[in-house]
Amino acid sequence: MMSIPRLPRTPGIARSGSSGTRARWPVAACAVAIAVLALAGCAPPANEALGTLEYDRIALPAPAAERIVDIAVREGDRVEAGARILALEQTRGDAQLAAAQADVARQQEALDELRNGARREDIDQARANLAAAQAQARDAQAYYARVQPLGQRQLVSAADVDRARAAAGNARAQVAAAAAALEELRNGVRPEQIAQAEAALAAAEAQLRGQAVTSGRLEVIAPRAGRVDSLPYRLGDEAPVGAPLAVLLVGDTPYARVYVPEPLRAGVAVGDRATVLVGAGGERRYAGRVRMVRSEPTFTPYYALTGRDATRLSYLAEVTLDDAGDLPAGLPLRVTFDGRP
Repeated sequence: MMSIPRLPRTPGIARSGSSGTRARWPVAACAVAIAVLALAGCAPPANEALGTLEYDRIALPAPAAERIVDIAVREGDRVEAGARILALEQTRGDAQLAAAQADVARQQEALDELRNGARREDIDQARANLAAAQAQARDAQAYYARVQPLGQRQLVSAADVDRARAAAGNARAQVAAAAAALEELRNGVRPEQIAQAEAALAAAEAQLRGQAVTSGRLEVIAPRAGRVDSLPYRLGDEAPVGAPLAVLLVGDTPYARVYVPEPLRAGVAVGDRATVLVGAGGERRYAGRVRMVRSEPTFTPYYALTGRDATRLSYLAEVTLDDAGDLPAGLPLRVTFDGRP
């Protein structure tokens, strides 16, 4: 039988056998090298910081938990200062405002009553009460004067004498009380009572002002000119107190919000010049200036990283753009720091 010669083994070509297909080691090494080079090419340059284009945001919170009855704008609309954004139901707010106004009126009348003093009719009534008490006191004293000798001669019981004496004393006390009431009306109220009434009136007026402000905010007004970024709630929703009913983007020009890597942080300071490349490919170039750099790292605390891991820290910074115009928020960008002015 003629034997079949074996072919020579070529590197990089798989050979099948009982152990399966073997890896092509030279080809795999080339693939790993290409992947490493590709990742190195995707990494940003060492002197650049990445971020997005932003505007200052203003949130308009809900002053009360009321139903939204009207929305006057759409997301993306530009509004002027004082423009109406949306309106909340005012039925409950109007009722609370009316109650506060009535309480102020009540407290004002109570203060006026104290300041005006007692009426002439009240003084006359007090005089009449004093006269009646004095008449009863005279009658009680006369009866006691008649009963006392009889008791000494034991013509009446001692209990009757004691009751007559007590009635005379009670009548004298009633006279003193009526006289004091008349004197109180003549002297008028105490200054401390007027001060208390004035304080109560001031508190009621403060409540009224607060309720008026709350009722006035049921129509949400733009505090500054800007663009409506978002309207989280829809018509008919009832947002909780403090929830943002609308978010506005304000400011004449946008700014770059970037995250400065730790190796660049020592060389970045407020006021430094910078170049801002807006867009995924940096199609728009703007001159800028650093307006803020945070002193604390973002996301990861410094004490959690040591050694070379500390280079992974990043610091939030903001860079103003010169002549940026009306660019939309959220565009990706890169910032190159040019150093001190």
